[in-house]
Parts: sequence; C-alpha cells; structure tokens
Amino acid sequence: MTQVSLVNSNLSPFIERQAKDSFYYNQAWLELITQLYGYSWIPLSATNTSGQVTGFLPLCAMQSPLTGRRLVSLPFSDLCPLLAADEDSAHDLIDQAIRTAQQQRARYLELRTGINELLSKRSELIEGNLYVRWLIPLCADPDKAWSDLRKPIQRQIKKSQKLGVQVRIAQQRIDVAHYYRLHLQTRCKKHGMPAQPQRYFFELWDAFAKSGTMQLLLAEYKGSVIAGMILLASGTTLRYAYGASDERYLKLAPNDLLMWTSIELGCTLGYQTFDMGRTACENEGLMEFKRRWGAIKEPLPYYYYPQMAGLASTSETSWKFRLLTSAWKRLPLQVAGPLGGYLYKYLG
Repeated sequence: MTQVSLVNSNLSPFIERQAKDSFYYNQAWLELITQLYGYSWIPLSATNTSGQVTGFLPLCAMQSPLTGRRLVSLPFSDLCPLLAADEDSAHDLIDQAIRTAQQQRARYLELRTGINELLSKRSELIEGNLYVRWLIPLCADPDKAWSDLRKPIQRQIKKSQKLGVQVRIAQQRIDVAHYYRLHLQTRCKKHGMPAQPQRYFFELWDAFAKSGTMQLLLAEYKGSVIAGMILLASGTTLRYAYGASDERYLKLAPNDLLMWTSIELGCTLGYQTFDMGRTACENEGLMEFKRRWGAIKEPLPYYYYPQMAGLASTSETSWKFRLLTSAWKRLPLQVAGPLGGYLYKYLG
C-alpha cells in the first residue's frame, strides 16, 4: 500500500464516514497543527484489490533536540482511532507505521487510538494506560440533564449565578486574547506546564469559530473575564478542550457554571455526548471532579513501538514530571509565555 495525500478525493469520504465523531481528523485541524508547528506529514492508507480506500492512519514526524525523532498519531490530539474497514486493513496500517518508524530511525512510534482490541494483541506494541476519558450522555431536554446532576453540583451552579457570575458565548476574535490571558496563568502558575502560543488559539478561532465547531465560553464578574472554556464539536459529540480561570475568583464557582452552560448548550444543539476530556489516572482530584458530574469513565490506552516514551507516557507522580512543573511555576509569566510558545511544539 502507498502513502497518499490527505486531500486525495478517494480518501476524504472514507475519513468522513469512519471518523465522524472525531474532531482530530478534521482537515482544518490537521492543517493547523502541521503548519503551525512545522511537523512533517505522513498519511498512511490501505486499499483493497479494487483500489478503494479501506484504512487511514496519519502520522506526524516530530524532531526534538531533547527526545530525538518520533512519530505520533496525532500531536495535541487526545484520541485518534485507527480507521480501518477490516482487520486486514488495520494490520496493514500498523505494519506500515512500524516500517516507517524503522526507516526514519524514530526513537518511538505513538498511536493514540484509545480502545482497540487488535492493537492490544500485537506483540510488537506496548500498551500504555496512563489516561482515561470521561463521557456524559446528553439528552434533548436540559431540564432532564439538570435533574441528573448531583445536589452539590447544582448548589455550586446556583451559587455562582446568585453571586453575579454571567456566562456569554464569545462572538469576536478579540475574546480569544481575554481567554489566553487566563490560559497562560493557569498552565504556568497552577499546573507548572508550558502553554501553547497565543497564535494557536487565534488560528483555532479562525478555522472553527465561524462554523460553530469551536465555541469559546467566558465567565464574567463585574465586567471582568474570570474564567473561560473552549469547546470543540464533531458529529454527535461536544468536547471540553481547554479551560482556564483566575484563582482569585474560584470561590465564585465560575468553572461549575461554565461546565453546566456547556452541557446545557450541548443538549440544546442536539449533541448526544459531552466529552469532558482526557485525564491522567493519577490525578484523583480531577477524576473526582468529573465523576461528580455523572460522567462515565472509559479507558484511553495509547500504543507504542518499540518503547513507551515521551511526555504523554510520563507519570505525573514521576520525579521528572515533578521537577519540570516545579521549575516552570517559578518562571515569571513574561518569560514563561514566549518560552513555552517556542517549546510547545516539542511536547505534542
């Protein structure tokens, strides 16, 4: 089987059929991450004897001065299912990916496919189980969704509303800058991690806001933006992608109000699932937060060849992770912002 261009007319319909609920196979998303971060693009495909496309696996080649060369499907994408019409096509794609990793002398190959019985049986691959995802089934009636919430969650939402927090859906590009100010603060000072460059969020807006595929929700208090949340939609799924808040206002519960507004929006717009995103299994605090919303936990395994490596495979309790986060929290934002924007392409 041969590598083909992503824009190949035979390939695009197959992707649309197989990955209708996966935002990360959106053509605009693939273009955004490859062009913004300068990754080499390696689209693998499988075909049958009639020449029809029966499988697709996109890889990005990433070169880091610290970790060397690696192949990832896909950077900054939590879940990229293996797209295959049958087992033969799936095996063909995996074989191609392993050969490509060998030919390019990649330190490792990382497939972020989630649950996949076929991959779990491949002896060459190493299964990593550091993450889970949390899903909330949605119904058409927001009142029903409200009644399904636990009482403590309802109280927090009512408290936020009573104290005067208001949520609005961003309509202008300038609102991205308001969100980014909070995002930079949250990533660097709270989590101790480099933040995406501001340009990334503006390009996300430019690519997806007009169609409604991206929604930016902002929580305001007395005229100031105190929290924000970015949602990404695909097929029947609405996904929580990014969130940030000003810690000085957490007592007003803006994040609870934002989350409820997102769920309510999902019901109103007819989505069937609200995806609360990837969570490290060792982050019990965040796990419990999502559990309280009635979300259902689902395994999110990643698969590696020939070794399990990279940031996505690093335990949050490891000394390497703790050292990184501790050091990053100490950096002034005027340093952490530009430096993180430069380094971020190596972290995907």
